Amino acid sequence: MSPAPSRPMRFASTSMHPSHVLRVATYNIHKGVRGVGPRRRLEIHNLGLGIEALDADLVFLQEVRLFHHGEARQFPDTHGGWPRMPQADYLAPEGYEVAYRTNAVTREGEHGNALLSRWPLGDIGHHDVSDHRFEQRGLLHVPVNWNGVMVHGIVAHLGLIHSSRVRQVERIANFIAAEVPRNERLVLAGDFNDWGEKLDAPMRAMGLARAARPDAAPLRTFPSLIPVFSLDRIYTRGLRCTSAFVPRGHSWARMSDHLPYVAELELD
Repeated sequence: MSPAPSRPMRFASTSMHPSHVLRVATYNIHKGVRGVGPRRRLEIHNLGLGIEALDADLVFLQEVRLFHHGEARQFPDTHGGWPRMPQADYLAPEGYEVAYRTNAVTREGEHGNALLSRWPLGDIGHHDVSDHRFEQRGLLHVPVNWNGVMVHGIVAHLGLIHSSRVRQVERIANFIAAEVPRNERLVLAGDFNDWGEKLDAPMRAMGLARAARPDAAPLRTFPSLIPVFSLDRIYTRGLRCTSAFVPRGHSWARMSDHLPYVAELELD
């Protein structure tokens, strides 16, 4: 009998930042694989180390695999091969709770959004915001008990067409109005695919502020080798951003086509 799969040994359960600061990261991990053809390589193991190094209380992940038969065949189950557990569980640092829901189903597998949390999670919800049959998109919604404060985390990955994104933002607004009490804090984070920087206004209209460095240009996250676009973002309600950064360097550029975006938040 094969041994039960287990998480790799990691040690990020103790925060290195002040307890009144909520550090949040969002990261599109590109399903843990980079390259094309014979140059395709598995980056999921490096991603685990990278996520641990972010020391974030909440990690909002997009393009996460629960399973994929084809990639499991390509990268056999060895020490450096395809993990024998869902990617979200594999990536979670020691002591973190994990929430995951599928957005898209393909012939050999699927992928979706995940939330990794140093703090206790509530009931996991999923809301379909697909705009057409060629792009399956969803919201992952999870309440988080942070220091006795309820913070609603919503992981999003919006569509590639601007008109679709506009309609998806309208659905997000309706979802928040129906599912998130007005007096509770909210973090909406993910890959918004907003190439033209057009979504901040509708986000403000629903009471959400973009977490960014004051009086600074938006931090760029895509493509990871030479970032030009600010596709990955964090929007908040009831929390204010005190700092934000995007880690750079060769290692981060290798792991995904996106860079992670990290923000430190405090109660507003």
